[in-house]
Amino acid sequence: MAKVVETPLMKQYFDIKAKHPDAILLFRVGDFYEMYGEDAVMGAEILGIVQTKRANGVAQHVEMAGFPHHALDSYLPKLVRAGKRVAICDQLEDPKLTKKLVKRGITELVTPGVSINENILNHKENNFLASIHFAKEVCGISFLDISTGEFMAAEGSIDYIDKLLNNFSPKEVLIERGNKKRFEEAFGPRFFIFELDDWIFTTSAAEDRLLKHFETRNLKGFGVQHLKLGIIASGAILYYLDQTQHTHISHITALSRIEEDRYVRLDKFTVRSLELVDPMSDEGTSLLDVIDKTISPMGSRMLRRWILFPLKDVKPIQERQAVVDYLFREPETQELLDTRLGQIGDLERIISKVAVGRVSPREVVQLKVALRAIEPIKAACMASGEPVLCRIGEQLNACALIRDRIEKEIHDDPPSLVNRGGIIAKGVNEELDDLRAIAYSGKDYLLKVQRRESEQTGIPSLKIAFNNVFGYYIEVRNAHKDKVPASWIRKQTLVNAERYITEELKEYEEKILGAEEKILALETRLFNELVLALTEYIPPIQMNAGLIGRIDCLLSFAKVAEANRYIRPVVDDSDAIDIKGGRHPVIERQLPLGEPYIANDVYLDDEKQQIIIITGPNMAGKSALLRQTALITLMAQIGCFVPAESARIGVVDKIFTRVGASDNISVGESTFMVEMNEASDILNNMTSRSLVLFDELGRGTSTYDGISIAWAIVEYIHERPDARAKTLFATHYHELNEMARSFKRIKNYNVSVKEVGNKVIFLRKLVPGGSEHSFGIHVAKMAGMPKSIVRRSSEILRQLESENRQEGIAGKPVKAIASAAEGYQLSFFQLDDPVLGRVRDEIKHLDVNNLTPLEALNKLSEIKRIITGK
Repeated sequence: MAKVVETPLMKQYFDIKAKHPDAILLFRVGDFYEMYGEDAVMGAEILGIVQTKRANGVAQHVEMAGFPHHALDSYLPKLVRAGKRVAICDQLEDPKLTKKLVKRGITELVTPGVSINENILNHKENNFLASIHFAKEVCGISFLDISTGEFMAAEGSIDYIDKLLNNFSPKEVLIERGNKKRFEEAFGPRFFIFELDDWIFTTSAAEDRLLKHFETRNLKGFGVQHLKLGIIASGAILYYLDQTQHTHISHITALSRIEEDRYVRLDKFTVRSLELVDPMSDEGTSLLDVIDKTISPMGSRMLRRWILFPLKDVKPIQERQAVVDYLFREPETQELLDTRLGQIGDLERIISKVAVGRVSPREVVQLKVALRAIEPIKAACMASGEPVLCRIGEQLNACALIRDRIEKEIHDDPPSLVNRGGIIAKGVNEELDDLRAIAYSGKDYLLKVQRRESEQTGIPSLKIAFNNVFGYYIEVRNAHKDKVPASWIRKQTLVNAERYITEELKEYEEKILGAEEKILALETRLFNELVLALTEYIPPIQMNAGLIGRIDCLLSFAKVAEANRYIRPVVDDSDAIDIKGGRHPVIERQLPLGEPYIANDVYLDDEKQQIIIITGPNMAGKSALLRQTALITLMAQIGCFVPAESARIGVVDKIFTRVGASDNISVGESTFMVEMNEASDILNNMTSRSLVLFDELGRGTSTYDGISIAWAIVEYIHERPDARAKTLFATHYHELNEMARSFKRIKNYNVSVKEVGNKVIFLRKLVPGGSEHSFGIHVAKMAGMPKSIVRRSSEILRQLESENRQEGIAGKPVKAIASAAEGYQLSFFQLDDPVLGRVRDEIKHLDVNNLTPLEALNKLSEIKRIITGK
């Protein structure tokens, strides 16, 4: 194949592109960022911009698309959100200063997991980059949010890593090259993954990179030295930052360990089915939606994490509760914190931008406003007398020196870009003030010179003007040219006048023409010096951000408790969960105005009432009751008040749910298979401190298979001496009510209904005892099922009940029900409905082979008339 002759610009482009083949390359040409070839085709489609062509040597063209450089912040997020890696290639020298091809190079590689661009980030969520290192049975994992500086590591089983991936929801995951299949088998295909070379995932490479970054001799100070696999994953993240040109990372000040034993275990099924942070449907509401009244972005992000990582230790839970209790009773403090938190903005991300050298003048002013707002928050905390708030107050640092320096040096309302000028305040730099006086008060100066020269020479009509040929000049009419001083230099003769220049005017011209450029350079230098000084304050400001986030979350809890009538639960190390008058926090907020939520009591412990079997019809509220018990327990363990009249929560270590359909049919797993996988995970991992919720277990198989499996599971949970998990078991299988007779810690309850005539009223109240009916036929009637089917269902039910009365699980009901139902299951014509009988007769006597299409339509019309009576 003949070698393609390329233009120098395109050769430069292809050389740079070859180093980043998997990224869209934004190539700076003058005032535009341009994309070529496949990048242009893909970029134009994602961005909705015009695709054109650029000449590339003789008779050749290459696809091209582009946008103005100042629109980068608008277009870059669209590319990243589309899952693309974007290499930004800038001009590395001023085109005016070179006659050759301008030097260009990659200044940043933006990926879904590595970005500090405001428009890409969601202020309510972290933007985590994860890294996973696989060993035989276990994995190491690390998470970094470059926009906040949070850096964490952990290691554990595939199951534990899956839980962390689900809860942290990283936007991008780094893995060792060749491990893609293994990753997707373990964690599914939903993550955006990127493969790195295998040498990066080694102990020596990872430790070297981490020690170089933290400038320490070992990692003992971070408490992660025993996490060998976690360290490898963490080192890989720092190598990736090097590769993506993110080298200014002084805000990443620590690597912390995710302590598994501190937090309640919530698997992904539980997080999803309890709708903790995301609703299952677009129009739904999550628990986070209900209890998030945070004001600051730090609080918003922290609350999300608190919900996904509830505490297991009683002391820190009680400390959170004490602050909520204090704020609940102190409306004035609430109001002050409310106002001041609203002034703080995203302190965490702004200080991270200082570290990477991307902070704008406006953000520096916001930093000053935030530091000013911290002063009264600190004072309020110190004056509260509440021990936890006092400790927070002591740790808050208003950084007065740098705050006052920003106040003194930066205009209150500067532009967002440094190159716009007008950033540095008056009186900061004498040279800058002089240059501004020249550049912005030139007319006054020239008038002064004009007046002075006119007086000294006695030429009344003398005037000073400017043209592009020889700059500033003095114009004198011919009548007065004999009064011109000898020091003036004549530059131009006109019909009626002469034009002169003076040494003073030439000096002034040089000053004024260079002033604006000098002002910009000087302002940029002064601003960069201030940003450099700010980098010394990264650790205290990061600590402030964390403390502010904490105050914000606790204030949110106090506001929600007040608005929704929540109470402070007793959280202790007992083995009991005792909820009186509990309500579902989400459902009660969605009820029509004025309709009360029917509250319920739930009691569970290890000795008297370990397992509650709840029966009752569909729509009666069994699932809501299960979920509200889990949500109240979880809310109590994040330090929040709860929707109940009273609650005592003995801390749980794990919450398991097998609620509703979460079928993986798309990956070839049946409903029943998914159910059994989730159930076996629960049975293998539960402890005596676990809370287990089963809803309609076994519905994915035949009735008596289902009953048998459900019975065996409940029996196993009851009889296992080392793991008496507190369990709520909602079921349609009334046969399971028999278990209460044989197992002392199993109790029967039902969600009551009231029959009035032929109608059913759902009371939604949990009462002792099993339920006799499922009322499924009544529910079908409410759903608008045809009356003939409802009527016939009732007849069949009565027949089945009479034939199988009192057989119980120990008898042989399967055969009896099967034989009784055999006639109804498949044969349409054995139904004893007189209307259907007539339809059967009509169809039986048809000679289908000799029926014309018109006769068939007429016959269908007759059958319709028989059924509808019209």
